[in-house]
Amino acid sequence: MLLAEDDRAIRHALERALTLEGYQVTAVADGVEALAQAHKSPPDVLVLDVMMPGIDGLQVCRVLRAEGDRTPILMLTALVETADRIAGLDAGADDYVVKPFDVEEVFARLRALLRRTSSTGGTGATDGPGAPAPAARESEPPAERLLTAAGLRMDPQARRAWRGGRELELTRTEFELLELLVRNAGIVLDHSTIYDRIWGYDFGPGSKNLAVYVGYLRRKLDEPGAPQLIHTVRGVGYVLRED
Repeated sequence: MLLAEDDRAIRHALERALTLEGYQVTAVADGVEALAQAHKSPPDVLVLDVMMPGIDGLQVCRVLRAEGDRTPILMLTALVETADRIAGLDAGADDYVVKPFDVEEVFARLRALLRRTSSTGGTGATDGPGAPAPAARESEPPAERLLTAAGLRMDPQARRAWRGGRELELTRTEFELLELLVRNAGIVLDHSTIYDRIWGYDFGPGSKNLAVYVGYLRRKLDEPGAPQLIHTVRGVGYVLRED
């Protein structure tokens, strides 16, 4: 694991806690060191503070994703506005924790990220500098391999998704959230069920994590003049349907 946090006290405390939890941690103090270390020895997961001097966590995330590195990234942020959280997801992060945080929440989110990574065959960290150029994407797979609902098509095996003729560019978490909704199209899924299925942990009624991901997924799905696909059922959860 690679941990990048410029606050010395937080960095040392989190490094100790993660080490006691069984992680092998390399801790650095800024984004420049984080990129250098990630290129030198690709980690299985990254924990990045958003606000760091020089190159911040968002820039580190963008650089790695531009290089084709799909290693899971957990962001640490003191920014509480939804727009700030969306910026992290837009940069390619897989999840985030808001400061001040409970270390048990960090552990839970890391377990969920690593569990999802292992189920999809690795982090893809080998796609970084020096790796062969990725092959061109194959054409759309046979219909029998696709999940379909509300005008969406998903290929869980290849982790690809389309709305109409447009292919969607989704992060790991976005894909899994959309797949859950597609598999349960027309069924209202409550918050606890979604948290448990996607993150493996219910972060409670005060968490905005799910709302942020749903909002960001809507931005990628919605098209001018087309019906909205993900609907909020107030006080309950979300449902995928084409009205």
